[in-house]
Amino acid sequence: MAVTVILPQVLQADAGGAKHIAVERPDGGEPLRAVLDELARRHPRLDRRVRDERGALRRFVNVFVGDEECRALAGLDTPVPDGTEVRILPSVAGG
Repeated sequence: MAVTVILPQVLQADAGGAKHIAVERPDGGEPLRAVLDELARRHPRLDRRVRDERGALRRFVNVFVGDEECRALAGLDTPVPDGTEVRILPSVAGG
């Protein structure tokens, strides 16, 4: 039972160059928080770019579970069904 985390190029260096990371989960019913905890265990630098010291998503990082931004759902408690793609996207600013 796994989900796939997809990273943009700007975050790939913090994950050892990976664009896609498969996250295996024992029961397949964990929330987004558990997926990010596993990423943090494997790639601590990536976690520091995605979450703050309290474990909350950084303000300028968007995480999509399937096609929905997690903040529009249940935030870090959003269920992540098996086979789902989770996309982590930092916000882009400028003109």
